[in-house]
Amino acid sequence: QVKLVESGGGLVQPGGSLRLSCTASGSTFSTYTMAWFRQAPGKEREFVARISQRGARTDYHDSLKGRFTISRDNAKNTMYLQMNSLKPEDTAVYYCAAKEPIATMYTSWGQGTQVTVSS
Repeated sequence: QVKLVESGGGLVQPGGSLRLSCTASGSTFSTYTMAWFRQAPGKEREFVARISQRGARTDYHDSLKGRFTISRDNAKNTMYLQMNSLKPEDTAVYYCAAKEPIATMYTSWGQGTQVTVSS
């Protein structure tokens, strides 16, 4: 497993932008598929986006395409989530997760960072 730490959350007005970061410990970051999930109050955790080991492939929740962009910098052991045109319904705790190459589930999770979209 790898230790993950999210940062960059906060309060933003509707229509604003935030960039979340997820920094991993260890030297094997580039071998993990990485993803962002979020959980809003009273709701189940949902998938946001994922990125392949070298960043060549990305996938998004259909409702977020065009507003959110996932990326990674393996030299910095860091993954990012650029969020634009934020809406109140984007308010949630955002978690990053890592999946080992042979795993079928995400086995490492960060502690989460709060994103609140409100005027």
